[in-house]
Amino acid sequence: MVNKMMFAVEIFILAVVCTVSQAGPTPVVLWHGMGDSCCNPLSMGSIKRLVEDKVGDGVYVKSLMIGSNIVEDTENGFLMNANDQVTNVCAQLKKDPKLQQGYNAMGFSQGGQFLRAVAQRCPSPPMLNLISFGGQHQGVYGFPHCPGANETLCDYVRKLLNLGAYISWIQDFLTQAEYWHDPLNEAEYRAKSVFLADINQEKQVNATYKTNLLKLKNMVLVKFAEDTMVDPKDSEWFGFYDEGQAKTTHNMTQSKLYQQDLLGLKELNESGRLFLLASPGDHLQFTDAWFEANILKFLK
Repeated sequence: MVNKMMFAVEIFILAVVCTVSQAGPTPVVLWHGMGDSCCNPLSMGSIKRLVEDKVGDGVYVKSLMIGSNIVEDTENGFLMNANDQVTNVCAQLKKDPKLQQGYNAMGFSQGGQFLRAVAQRCPSPPMLNLISFGGQHQGVYGFPHCPGANETLCDYVRKLLNLGAYISWIQDFLTQAEYWHDPLNEAEYRAKSVFLADINQEKQVNATYKTNLLKLKNMVLVKFAEDTMVDPKDSEWFGFYDEGQAKTTHNMTQSKLYQQDLLGLKELNESGRLFLLASPGDHLQFTDAWFEANILKFLK
């Protein structure tokens, strides 16, 4: 009888070991920024190869495509409601069998705040670590330049933002208007922003947003020291302009969002799970060596 029990225990241990060994490294999900696509070999394609190379062991990397092809994916980064994009991604993640035990997320530029919205709204499958590269978590108040390959779309976006970012039909479909944050008119921003004001708890408090964000193992926010794309670059660390002007800024810990802990940022920080990293250079410009030294540990 004892021998049979020992044999059963050995079989169980072997099964557990095999399951763990077959699981491999945690999958990684990438979400590109404005003007980019899932599969550009010079941007997301390069990041995908970097992750595969540094994490190794056949890591599964999913670079998100919003639409049925690369052209649609690029256009949707400008002209698709951010809430609809997040819903689309939540559905993609939920039906991907390789992600059901959890995944690490890496968002680039606007992909940073979009993946944060995924963490807040769609806790299944579980996001383990969220890494935001230059994400505009308190929005932007400026549109300085765009990727050169998308000049026509960039000019169109500029004209619409100048026309009025908070006009309802512009808010409904222009992605960048949905995280446009006017510090000169905070009341209008809070009332009419259809995306950012919601995920930042500025319309009404949604308790599940905080509950879900606190499920993260870690949140990593990367700010680019010489960023000329994001205005203000403090937004990459949840800072922003002081209300009523566009010159002086406050940092994350000085914000209402942090002080009232509406999202759980304070709790994440005090529990050692919120990391503010600075990368030298302009927007999204980092070296493989910097990535390996600062980011890789969150993916292994």
